Amino acid sequence: MNAESDERRAGAVPPAPEVATGESASEEPVFGSRAPQFIKRSRPLHLSWQVGVFVVGLAVVVAGIIMLPLPGPGWLVIFGGMAIWATEFVWAQLVLRWTKRKVTEAAHRALDPRVRKRNIILTSIGLVICAVALTVYVWKFGLVMPWKIKE
Repeated sequence: MNAESDERRAGAVPPAPEVATGESASEEPVFGSRAPQFIKRSRPLHLSWQVGVFVVGLAVVVAGIIMLPLPGPGWLVIFGGMAIWATEFVWAQLVLRWTKRKVTEAAHRALDPRVRKRNIILTSIGLVICAVALTVYVWKFGLVMPWKIKE
């Protein structure tokens, strides 16, 4: 035992205050609003802040949903909208935490040598099937270049 712990036990030195930031790797994130303090103090202002965050997050999520069938990073934009919501709403924080856990588990499973070998085999079979189908199509109908002018 050292002298510092003896002094603390005797009450001579008060323990250092713990700061709950929720940002370190070992702690869970702190739930709740991340609005500035002057906004949190006023109930109508805080409610309007939450409505604004919800509307902005909703616009981003809707844009992501629209991008799903169209070219664009649809899922990335949807998760961006969820992250906007998570700055203010606990339910969005919980959804993002669950999603992060599932993605991490899927990444660990994908790195498993047996799963990786299976994925490589399935991809190779798919590529061979596509190559055979393309070869049969070109053999049956020929290859006509779009820039070739018919005379």
